[in-house]
Amino acid sequence: MDPSRIREKIGRFRILVIGRANAGKTTILERVCNTRDSPEIYNSAGEKIDPAVLKASKERGEHNIENEMVFQSNPGFVFHDSRGFEAGGASEFDMVKAFISSRSKETKITKQLHAIWYCIPMDEASRSFTAGENKFFSQCDTGSIPVIVLFTKFDALYDVEFAKLRKEGKSRKDAKELAPMHAEESFANGPQLKFFKEVRWPPKCHVCLPNMNEDDADCGTLIERTAEILDNEVLQQLFASTQQSNLEICMKYAVER
Repeated sequence: MDPSRIREKIGRFRILVIGRANAGKTTILERVCNTRDSPEIYNSAGEKIDPAVLKASKERGEHNIENEMVFQSNPGFVFHDSRGFEAGGASEFDMVKAFISSRSKETKITKQLHAIWYCIPMDEASRSFTAGENKFFSQCDTGSIPVIVLFTKFDALYDVEFAKLRKEGKSRKDAKELAPMHAEESFANGPQLKFFKEVRWPPKCHVCLPNMNEDDADCGTLIERTAEILDNEVLQQLFASTQQSNLEICMKYAVER
């Protein structure tokens, strides 16, 4: 089916983004949608919510996972935001679980959840898994909705390896060049990936995202992996249709199918 017809029929590609505070969620979405502008927020009835109302709700500690975030730079996406389970404890986890369950039962593909991006920051203060993350991957069956873990702030591991290399006597120039490769090797054998081998509901895949705060940050790996794990041809083409600037993705899923 022609991608433009798929967009007409299904509308937008729907993603739930989960992550604790300061996990870098907003930055990732801005990079994916190629914008610095704030998203517009709509309620479940499709009505735009005034930013002042949202701010007041946030200050009261209120949060509605049903609200939809849309960036005008790429309206092919609609995002739902979860604050992470530390924000609301068991109630937040139950809300996310119920949201995923209800969306997985939707008969209309326009209302279904198409993917979940779970953001886990790798800066020093947050590197180990929280109880909430353990609970999600141990107890939350997402059914056919694929989960991708986004290891955000991955460049924090570059700093760790840089310090080790300098301690070993490497020059600053050499240490800076070698640090990313050493970080990736260390991560591949580290506790994070071992954790996913032990849980009941592991993610479909993971991506490491360094330097997302930079203007030329590249989300290509995230886009490619998301497209790859979709087991529905129509959803793959819908996702590809959100990537008008990524000719490689557009061609791959237009030609291969």
